[in-house]
Amino acid sequence: MTATATTIAVRNERKRNHLGWLVLIPVLLVALIIGVTGSRGPRTNTDRVNSIASEFKCPTCRSESVETSNAQTARIIRADIARRVEAGQSDDEIRAFLISRYGQDLLLTPASTGASSLVWILPVVALVFAVAGLAVAFRRWHAKGEGEISDADRRLVDAAMKVERSHTRTGESSGD
Repeated sequence: MTATATTIAVRNERKRNHLGWLVLIPVLLVALIIGVTGSRGPRTNTDRVNSIASEFKCPTCRSESVETSNAQTARIIRADIARRVEAGQSDDEIRAFLISRYGQDLLLTPASTGASSLVWILPVVALVFAVAGLAVAFRRWHAKGEGEISDADRRLVDAAMKVERSHTRTGESSGD
């Protein structure tokens, strides 16, 4: 294969690799958007109560959500949420009330606004940069490939092999 043909082959391979990355980036962006927006909310009042209760820690046991805890405090909070749902309050109004009454510490997940959103975004950004960095490093290592062997290199190896064979025939040790 001539140098020109090799160069063309390398360029074509790079174009194919770039095409894969161009397809991957929109898929990643769509996945992130779906993950951030999530579903539009439950349909029944019971689903709404369970959804809201699952966002808060039980004040008594703290290792469970209000939804799954059987502690008296969790039952009271679930009943309060149910009353507010029946009264027609929105999910955001109920959350705001619970946060004002019990504080931000009871939230199972941090709010996704302002500086706290960085907690969710920075790991994803770091992962993307790490993968991109690895891709660049692997591409460079692959591009270097194996060097071509020149005639001078072959002569050096042949000379070293002849010296090695002559030492072996005479019984001398080649390792110093």
